[in-house]
Amino acid sequence: MTAKIIEQRLRLFLLSLAGFIGAGTIVELGLAEHTQSLIQFLPFVLCGLGLAAIIAVLLRPHKKTILGLRVVMSIAALSSLLGMYEHITSNLEVVAEVKPEAVGLGALWEALRGAAPILAPGILALMACLALAATYYHPALGNRADS
Repeated sequence: MTAKIIEQRLRLFLLSLAGFIGAGTIVELGLAEHTQSLIQFLPFVLCGLGLAAIIAVLLRPHKKTILGLRVVMSIAALSSLLGMYEHITSNLEVVAEVKPEAVGLGALWEALRGAAPILAPGILALMACLALAATYYHPALGNRADS
């Protein structure tokens, strides 16, 4: 088996895994009824765009589709930070209502253990990292000499 075949299979694996994560996240968000406010629809949109970009690269691995995937995945990764902020803020609001005596680190500790999981939005970053890794030195980008 040549290095080129191994590289193609690894790219396919990484893109497929990223796609399954995006699809699974959409299902999970739907089951969790993650639709209470407008901002809660953002991960649905980002996963959908991510899936579309992944499929585009799988079907047509050209420079434009790869660069498009990189843009979409970069936005998804950065948006995961926004999701973490939203989750911690939501949990802090609940802590302030339920335990008004909790302040500072005590309130933060309670918020970290709250109903909105702090690391859940990180799934967008994971999807993005896998897809971005699949495009590293992609031959369609023409950024390396075959030797």
